[in-house]
Amino acid sequence: MPQHTPNTPVCRDCDGFPVVAITTGDRHDDGTRVTLRVTCPACKGSGHTARAAVLVRAGR
Repeated sequence: MPQHTPNTPVCRDCDGFPVVAITTGDRHDDGTRVTLRVTCPACKGSGHTARAAVLVRAGR
């Protein structure tokens, strides 16, 4: 059964995956990898973008 999702546009820069973990190649003392969490700068980690503002022509 499909889930109901809100009708908000998905960020075009991250395609809805706003936070990723990147390994640095180094390891901690217990053997686990050192990772960095990076958020999408365009949507600031929300995965959605604001709708484009409607242009209003003023004057001639």
